[in-house]
Amino acid sequence: MKARFSLTAVLVIVIAAVILVQAQTSVPVARSDDPTNQVLAHARDIELGNVAAKKYEQRVSSSVVRAVLEATGELDRRAARSGPSAPSSEDRSERSTSGCSNVFKGHDDGPDNIRVNQDCSLRRQAEEVVTFNPTNPKNLIAGQNDSRIGFNHCGYDWSFDGGKTWGDQVPPFWNFLLADGHTADACSDPTVSFDANGNAYIAGILFEVLGDANALIVMKSNAGIGGAFYHSPAPVPFQTSRNTPVGVVASDPGPTIFHDKELIMADSRPASPKRNNVYVTWTRFNASTGAGVGGNSPIYFSQSTNGGATWSNGIEISGANAAICTGGFSGTSNPASCDQDQGSDPIVGPDGTVYVSFFNGNIPGAGIGQHLLVKCGPTKDCSNVTNWSTPVRISTDIGTQPIGPSAQGCPAGRQCLPPNGYRMNDFGAVSVDGAGRLYFAWSDFRNGGGACAPLSPAATATPPCDNDVFYSFSTDAGATWAAPINVAPASVAGKTAQWQPWAAVSDDGVFHIGYYDRSYGNCETTGCNDITLASIKEPTKPNRRISFTRITTASMPNLTPANNPLQAGFLGDYMWVTVDPSGAVLLVWADTRGMGDGFPEEDIYFASVKGRGD
Repeated sequence: MKARFSLTAVLVIVIAAVILVQAQTSVPVARSDDPTNQVLAHARDIELGNVAAKKYEQRVSSSVVRAVLEATGELDRRAARSGPSAPSSEDRSERSTSGCSNVFKGHDDGPDNIRVNQDCSLRRQAEEVVTFNPTNPKNLIAGQNDSRIGFNHCGYDWSFDGGKTWGDQVPPFWNFLLADGHTADACSDPTVSFDANGNAYIAGILFEVLGDANALIVMKSNAGIGGAFYHSPAPVPFQTSRNTPVGVVASDPGPTIFHDKELIMADSRPASPKRNNVYVTWTRFNASTGAGVGGNSPIYFSQSTNGGATWSNGIEISGANAAICTGGFSGTSNPASCDQDQGSDPIVGPDGTVYVSFFNGNIPGAGIGQHLLVKCGPTKDCSNVTNWSTPVRISTDIGTQPIGPSAQGCPAGRQCLPPNGYRMNDFGAVSVDGAGRLYFAWSDFRNGGGACAPLSPAATATPPCDNDVFYSFSTDAGATWAAPINVAPASVAGKTAQWQPWAAVSDDGVFHIGYYDRSYGNCETTGCNDITLASIKEPTKPNRRISFTRITTASMPNLTPANNPLQAGFLGDYMWVTVDPSGAVLLVWADTRGMGDGFPEEDIYFASVKGRGD
């Protein structure tokens, strides 16, 4: 950081130290060895292969499950089973100072890969998000699941020079009292956003790993601070680094509710009638509907109209539609309810319309899901459930990737693409351009086959695994959608795996999709992978032109139980892509190259590349 930020840097270090001391000196709560929250206990049992997931059941976030596995000692047991060559938790935490920056230099037309998280603890960082300040696009903020102070916590990052250098921090969440009177011991699914005035917002899921209570909370960084530290969103004449009160979106004390996979989005559109409103969508797992644990997981919505200080009551927006949500397995009394959901993504259109895409399982067919969309118009009060549209289908999803366990670390009941043991999901990302056209990107296994057969045991499945990235578009505000378009078909990438995309569209209509890619070198058979950016010019026209940029400067090694048993099996549930006003595409991803010292481990890396489309 430049000298003018030195005082802020000192404040951040002091604040982080106080938070860490508070977290380490809080009075422990007597617990059993098992989660008492029914949703978490059920998710843990599926992960260990003790029970099978229901046919259409949506899964709790991988990062949440990792926290449960760590707290119950399962990760250490896995490490012990991996043999004496595997580094222990103590070995991996010896480097504990702050400030481990790193850059993998780009070559040819490729960008530099810049390390975002700055801790040196060799702990996992994954599942990341990045955005820019509309009043100063060089000011970036990012977030990731972060394990520097234990599995699993949140980390948030900032840059004032367009991502060339970064600072980071753990959040000021830890003295928040959950609804059962206890303080949380884990944080998951960090998410970030800027409003039109340059105020930054962060959110996270706070929970007791072995307890009942959990909450979804928000903190703020006023305009001018730029995410260098966060504070209470409560308005005061002069904002200090106070960490109470927090903005509470949802908070539940009992064992039947778990909030998961939230994303925050502030309305930064200059012409929007609801400019500076802040929105959060998330999955609300409910084990008390009579359908049993895993039987009800609709998408919820809440909004703040006062800068994150207070939030509207959460409402279910995933709705019902008998034409697309059928099969007699709804978790509620309405058989047409679209309530088997996960992976929501909110965006704001140029007129202030709020669009939310999400993955849904209320569709007949083994391993088949669908991507749905709902919206709330620019003149509507989105806190009123009647102002949300009936869900429409963007596309079906053929989620039939091979099923674990495998020697590569894929847990029981999870789907992976061998030789990688990274848990798969097909969650998608929705975007809107300046003309109101919508775009949606996702990946699935509709072209998979051969030795990597659909739903085959990952222990026997072998590559090539032809998982592909697709996109669709709508020119009528989401009422109808084009047929899926394969971004990198076999004629371009061979029968190789591309997965976990995220996407954004520039003001000039170029649609950019970033994704993990095994099409380089021998990665399809060895499990190494890269990040590729596909830039699509005139994406709504038949003569669309797609260009490809290799973002990573070298392939990332496959993370396995043999080389890193504590981190194997999880690369996050998404990466992130956004486009700044200059047309530069900003990407963050979980990278396994470590510091380039031969020890593979997960960190967050960033790249900025001028958008192409020619």
